[in-house]
Amino acid sequence: MNTRKLAGLLAAAVLLLLLSSCLPGEMTQTRGRPAGLLLGIWHGWVAPVSLIVSLFRDGVRIYETMNTGWWYDFGFYIAIISGFGGISLFRKKKDD
Repeated sequence: MNTRKLAGLLAAAVLLLLLSSCLPGEMTQTRGRPAGLLLGIWHGWVAPVSLIVSLFRDGVRIYETMNTGWWYDFGFYIAIISGFGGISLFRKKKDD
């Protein structure tokens, strides 16, 4: 295996570890320390990973239930929309 493929595999492994380290529903948020805007954004970005992990691990969810309410929802929604192409309105269109 050449160095470039090994570096790519290592980078993919590190990325997967980082994405799965802060998934919603892991019981890290409490009533005294609920998830806020920034965690809402993060959970929106990692929602596809959360969905796959939730199939294999109990307790992992797509959405954190211990949250601050409107601000968490706002961050989650903005991340879902921007992460899945909702900002495509700002991209240049090809001229055919």
